[in-house]
Amino acid sequence: MGLDVGDKTIGVAVSDELGWTAQGVETIRRQSREKDFARLDEWIAQYDVGEIVVGLPKNMNGTIGPRGEICQAFASKLEAHTSLPVHLWDERLTTMAAERMLISADVSRQKRKKVIDKMAAVLILQGYLDAKSR
Repeated sequence: MGLDVGDKTIGVAVSDELGWTAQGVETIRRQSREKDFARLDEWIAQYDVGEIVVGLPKNMNGTIGPRGEICQAFASKLEAHTSLPVHLWDERLTTMAAERMLISADVSRQKRKKVIDKMAAVLILQGYLDAKSR
């Protein structure tokens, strides 16, 4: 399962059973850690998730800033909560890439807002899957 963790939303993507392709499943509106984790637990159970990839927003020079530290803390808490391995994956430019893909597909600004985080989660997970298969 791939996650794009933001302040207001969490984009969620899962892979097929063979681990070849990532598909977006939901953009969770964040409420509280308990409710966020409960919703993630539902996806973990439904898709029999074996590991989780959390996007790590790094600065362009490779350093980790405040947003990255928040994602690291989230990943650590999620790993403790689920007992599943949680990997951090460099997500630099994934949201911009997702935005470009949606614009090129002529998706309206209103619809883009609703799916951008889910699409970024797909790009994070697909990057991880591609690297893992090499």
